[in-house]
Amino acid sequence: MTAADHDIALDPVERAIRKMQSVYANWNRQTSVAQMRSDWDAAFSGCTVPVSCRLVSAGGVDGEWIVPPDAPLDKAILYFHAGGFRLGSIASHRDLIARIAEASGCRVLAINYRLAPEHRFPAALEDALAAYAWLLAQRLTARDIALVGDSAGGNLVLATMLSLRNRGEALPAAGALMSPWTDLAATGESFQSRAAADPIHQRSMILALAKGYLAEGGDPLDPMASPLYADLAGLPPLLIHAGDRETVRDDATMLAQKAEAAGVNVELKVWDGMIHVFQMFAEIPQAQDAIAEMAAFLRRHLHLGDERKR
Repeated sequence: MTAADHDIALDPVERAIRKMQSVYANWNRQTSVAQMRSDWDAAFSGCTVPVSCRLVSAGGVDGEWIVPPDAPLDKAILYFHAGGFRLGSIASHRDLIARIAEASGCRVLAINYRLAPEHRFPAALEDALAAYAWLLAQRLTARDIALVGDSAGGNLVLATMLSLRNRGEALPAAGALMSPWTDLAATGESFQSRAAADPIHQRSMILALAKGYLAEGGDPLDPMASPLYADLAGLPPLLIHAGDRETVRDDATMLAQKAEAAGVNVELKVWDGMIHVFQMFAEIPQAQDAIAEMAAFLRRHLHLGDERKR
């Protein structure tokens, strides 16, 4: 059996793991951040579903409208990508975003928020807030907008909501989080219990990314950087998905427990056998199921009709 034949014989999760590992394997201490970003985008760029894409400046932030056929103009999803605040872009997440757009029947504004270490906290949050304000300026109301993000992007979903609440501004209709990174101090028990099962994310890596994101002397317990430590009262409904194999699993489960205790409407699902942000990989059957669940949640809270054929 050739190496290619062996990869085909692997189950879809293991193939996804191999793909990620093949990217990381080319990096060492001398690899520049720019090269890492280029490699990541090249590995995950592309789009497998029929959507239109249009570049836009969203309040001075580079963005892109990703729009499925017949999407209404009076609703929008604002999407924040993953990458530890260091990597990732619209390009690396376009296929995932497009699949969410297609399943929900809603157009999505994705943004390229500023990345660390060139732009440390709170630069990414400032860009997220600017994009949200821009959407409101496009004759949308807060109840017409939902926020969605994966990993670091899930962190931004929460931080954006918390900032808006603290300012007394209108909150979006809902938020959907995939493997949210909510605790930059990495205190979850799953960093130990899932260390052997997680093929990529170990605690030392998470702490290094957190250090790179925070400004010099920054506090990983700052609620705007680590939403797990925030008062979550008053947030809109949240859907939280995580994989049981990921070390960051407890960032999701602890968040759900704390949000529910604060009176937030929370739906949590931990997917057996799944890795960090498994939804990125269309070949994984559970990814399709998770996106379908997310789409139903978004349609419900954005009051989108189900009449479209999917």
